[in-house]
Amino acid sequence: MAGVSDKARFYLERAAPQLREFEEKEIFSKDEIRSLVNKRSDYEHLVLAPRTKPTDFLTYVEWERSLDRLRAKRCRRLRIHSTRSHASEARTFGIFERAVTRHPGCVPLWLAYLEFASEIKATKRWRRIVTRALRLHPSDVGLWTLAGRNAAKHGDMERARGHFLRGCRFCTGEAGLWVEYARCEMEWLARIEAKKGKGGSKSVNAMEAIKATEASQQEGDIIEFDDDDSDDDNDGEMVLPDPDAESGGNKPKPKVFDEEATKKLEQSPALSGAIPMAIFDISQKQRFFNPAAAETFFDMFASFSKVSSQAKIVQHVLSAMEAQFPNHAATCSCQIRQPLIGVEVHTAAFPKALRESLARLRSALETTSDRKALASKMVAWIDGLLVVEDLDAAIRMVLEATRKSLEETVAA
Repeated sequence: MAGVSDKARFYLERAAPQLREFEEKEIFSKDEIRSLVNKRSDYEHLVLAPRTKPTDFLTYVEWERSLDRLRAKRCRRLRIHSTRSHASEARTFGIFERAVTRHPGCVPLWLAYLEFASEIKATKRWRRIVTRALRLHPSDVGLWTLAGRNAAKHGDMERARGHFLRGCRFCTGEAGLWVEYARCEMEWLARIEAKKGKGGSKSVNAMEAIKATEASQQEGDIIEFDDDDSDDDNDGEMVLPDPDAESGGNKPKPKVFDEEATKKLEQSPALSGAIPMAIFDISQKQRFFNPAAAETFFDMFASFSKVSSQAKIVQHVLSAMEAQFPNHAATCSCQIRQPLIGVEVHTAAFPKALRESLARLRSALETTSDRKALASKMVAWIDGLLVVEDLDAAIRMVLEATRKSLEETVAA
C-alpha cells in the first residue's frame, strides 16, 4: 500500500494551490479545508486501490462537482469574482482520464465523461473523447448516436453523417442506429423547411435556409475551457495548415456556391426526403430487418408532421412492408394509422380520416395473420387518442366502443 499512499500524496499536492486560495479569500475556513483534504485523501486511496470499481470514480467526480458548486455559491455570496474555477474543471477532467484509463471497457464512464465535457462546453475536448470512446467501442449504438446527434446539434451535418455512416457499418445487429440516422435527417429537413417558411413574403431559397440553419445551430458553440483544451493534440493525426491563416487572413475566401449550384441544390432529391428513404432501403438488406424494425421506421417518420415530404416517405415504408410482410400485424397496424398521419385531432379533416382508419381496421382484422397482436396494437393506439383534451364527444364515444370490441378480441 506504500505505492498507493505515494500516488495519493502526489495528487493531493497538486490541489494545494487551490486550497491556499480558498483560505486566503476566506471561501472556506481552516477546519473546512482540513475536512476537504481528509475527504479527498479517502477518495484518492479508494480509486488508487487495486480493485477499484468504475462507480468509485463516479462517486469521486460527483463529490468534486458538489464541492465546486458550493465554492461558486459562496463566491457569489461573498462577491468574489476572481477564483480558479478552471482548476476544479481540470481536476475533474483528470479524474475522468484516470477512470477511463483504468476501466476503458466501461461505457457508462465514457458517457459521464462526455456529459461533463458537454456541460462546461469543452467542445474540442468532447470530440477527442468521443473519438477515443468509439475506437474502443465501435459496436456501441449509444456512442455513435451521441456523436452524430451532437454534430447535428451544432449544425455540422457533414460530420454528423460521417459518424452515422461509419456507425452503421459496425452496428448491423439492431435497427437503433439506423432509425436514429433517419431521424437526424428528418430533423434536418424540418429545420430547413422552418427556415424557408420564416421568409414570409420574401422567398428564401434552399441554400439560404441551410446556411441560416447551420448558423443558428452553431451559436454558443464556444469553448470556455482553455486549459488542456487546445487542438495541438489530434490523436496522432496530421493536420494540414490553413494557408489563409498563415497569410494573415487577408486572402479573400472563394465563392463556394454560385447561382447555378444554388439552383441544383433547390432541385436536389435530398430536400425531398431521398436520404431518409435511402437509409430505410439499405436497412432492408441488414440482418436485423423485420416487421418490428420496419414499424419503428414508420412510427419515427410519422412523428414529423412539419416535413412536406412526410407522406411520400411514409408511403415508401408502407409499400415495402406490404410487399415483404403483407398480412403481418405490424403492417396492418401501419396501414390503419396511415390516414391520420399529419391530421390534427381538432380539425374538420380528422373525422373523415378516422372513418377511413376504422374501415381499414375492420378489414385488417379479417385478413391479418395475428388477430390478437393487431388488436393489442390498436388498443394502445386508441388509448393515445383518448387522452387528447377537448376531444369531440361523438368521436370519443366511437373510439371507446371500438376499444371495447378490441379488448374482447385480445381476451378471446
